Amino acid sequence: MEKSKMRIRDMTEGSPLKLILGFAVPMLIGNVFQQIYTIADTMVVGRKLGDPAIAAVGATSSLYSLIVNLASGMNSGYGIVVTQAFGAHDEKKLRRSIAGMSVLNVAITLILTALSLIFMRPLLRFMNTPEDIFEKANIYIAVICGGMISTVLYNMFAAVLRAVGNSRSPLYFLIISCVLNVALDILAVSVFEWGVTGAAAATVTAQSISAVLCGVYLIKNYRAILPKKEDFLLSKDLISELLSTGFAMALMLCVVDLGSIIFQRANNLLGETIITAHTASRRIITIMMQPIGTIATANSTFVAQNWGAKKPERIRDALKKVLCVELLYSVAAAAVIWLFGGALVRFTTGTNDAETVKNAVMSLRCHLSLFPVLSILLCLRTTMQAMGYKTAPVFSSCIELAMKIVSAWLLIPNLGFFGTSITEPITWVFMTIFLTAAYLSVRKKMFGEKIRNKSA
Repeated sequence: MEKSKMRIRDMTEGSPLKLILGFAVPMLIGNVFQQIYTIADTMVVGRKLGDPAIAAVGATSSLYSLIVNLASGMNSGYGIVVTQAFGAHDEKKLRRSIAGMSVLNVAITLILTALSLIFMRPLLRFMNTPEDIFEKANIYIAVICGGMISTVLYNMFAAVLRAVGNSRSPLYFLIISCVLNVALDILAVSVFEWGVTGAAAATVTAQSISAVLCGVYLIKNYRAILPKKEDFLLSKDLISELLSTGFAMALMLCVVDLGSIIFQRANNLLGETIITAHTASRRIITIMMQPIGTIATANSTFVAQNWGAKKPERIRDALKKVLCVELLYSVAAAAVIWLFGGALVRFTTGTNDAETVKNAVMSLRCHLSLFPVLSILLCLRTTMQAMGYKTAPVFSSCIELAMKIVSAWLLIPNLGFFGTSITEPITWVFMTIFLTAAYLSVRKKMFGEKIRNKSA
């Protein structure tokens, strides 16, 4: 493999924390820009069309997450196989893994797009979408789902680049498309007055451009690792490995999102003001969560490469240091929300409604106060996934599903939006306790086996 012609980062040598943070920073910037897609929709739509339009966009958020996370979860699982092959310096398996990843991604995404468009209206009815925003919500989510292929293709191309240690190039394409997305949002909503349809179309167009740019860059600069014609003759063992890892990741995410749909169904009954407050708080929580999630994801790439290279001692050392960084950030983020939460809500939505701001700030404080717990949860979960231990992370997601069902049944009807606000933080505590116990119970077995295999 001619590394001199490609931007490749081998994480099996060098300082673990330095490698992880160096890899994470471009990913973090990219993830933040990716979130600006939704923030731009909220800001432009809120200022031009008012709170009802924000509610229409927000009422579909959990449904869209379910659809996209099924595809992107599969993609993340495939990426683990690609990363492990790269860490083991198995070029043949690397190319064939990318070939399998491509075939499975396209097929599953086309099926998901068709199903989502066919069953969209019944799903929105099931979610108790308020009648006065129903049509706006339906057209917004339909346009977004129609462009799902562009989101998945970008994530696939970016996953391949990240598997070989290149987290910068996907960032550059995201920045370009993000700037374009904001410009198109303003043009479609404010100038042409296309409403929420224009906001959705702007997002899809920007995502499509990022996918095309990333794909062209990958083909032009990484031909040595890309599959040839014979690599598409996929073995049953490789397909099984890709699907098992992909489904484990997708199941984990989709179990969570199924809970979120039930959860949002109960929340939608609380009225338009609460939906708007929930939408505003979720936008900010998602942005604030990016450093935690990105560092955990960067660590998983480090873990997968070193697991493939049979270097478990580096994995243990990195996990301790990554947890310290995550905890420090979590405390700082919570402080920012407690001091400036109201200003952030008003800036994000453009709303001056006191009830909306009050409820959004309550949600922010409940969530951010338990970010330290979330940081431990994400680090443990991604580490176990990257080493191929899939059962505990999936089961932890079942805990989240159960908690959201309980919340929709008991907490939200009795406590209102306060019940909505405390559900996820309480869930993080239960999931972290479970994953910590699971990790400790298999730690000696995981690292012990790897050390014996290396010495053999």
